[in-house]
Amino acid sequence: MLLDLILQVPAATDSTAAAAGVQSINYLSLLFKGGIVIYPIMALLLVTLFLAAERYLFIKDASKIDMGFLRSLKDNILRGDIRTASTLCKGTNKPISRILEKGIARVGKPVKDIESAMEIQSNLEISKMEKNMGYLGLIAGVAPTLGFVGTISGIIRIFYEISVTGNFSIETISNGLYEKMISSFSGLVVGLLAYSFYHGINMMIDKFSINLQATVMDFFDTLNEPIR
Repeated sequence: MLLDLILQVPAATDSTAAAAGVQSINYLSLLFKGGIVIYPIMALLLVTLFLAAERYLFIKDASKIDMGFLRSLKDNILRGDIRTASTLCKGTNKPISRILEKGIARVGKPVKDIESAMEIQSNLEISKMEKNMGYLGLIAGVAPTLGFVGTISGIIRIFYEISVTGNFSIETISNGLYEKMISSFSGLVVGLLAYSFYHGINMMIDKFSINLQATVMDFFDTLNEPIR
C-alpha cells in the first residue's frame, strides 16, 4: 500500500506539470501555425478595426444635433432675420447646419426648389458618412473565404506529408490540422467582426437620417408660421 502511494506521487507530479504546460500555451505562436493565409487575415483584421473606429467616431460627431442651435435658428426665421439665420448655419460646422443653410438660402423661392436643394445636400452628407463602408462589407466576405483557402491548404499539406513519409500518425498530420483549423477560425472571426461593424455603423447612419427628416419637417413648419 505504501509503495503504491510512493509510485503515484511522481505520476501525479508529471500530470500536474503536463497540465501546467498545456495552460501555458503561447497563443500568438499557435496563431501563426495557421500558415501563410493567416497574414492577410491579420492584415484584414487591422483594417477592419481601423475603419470601424474611424467611421464610428466620425458619425458620432457628425450626427450630433445641438438643440440650442435649432432654437436660435427658429427664432431668427420667425423674426424674418434670414441673414442672421444663414450666418448661424455657416458658423456651425455640422451636416444638419449645412443642410438647413441650403434651405435658408432659397427662402422666398417655391417650396419644391427648397426641398430639392436640401435633399441634394442631405444625400451628400449621408454619402460622406458612408465613405469606406463598402470595404467593411468586402472584408466580411473575403476573410472567411481566405480561411477556407487555408483549410484547403491544410488538407493538401496533410495528404502530401502522408504520401512522402508513408506515416499516418498524429505527428505527421498535426501541422496540417493546425493550418486548417486556425485559418478557418481566424477568417470566420474577422469576417464576423467586419459584418457586425458594417451593420452597426449603418444603423447609426439610419438613425441620423430619421432625425434629419424630423428636423427638416420642423424647418418647413417654421417657414409656414407667420413672422413675429
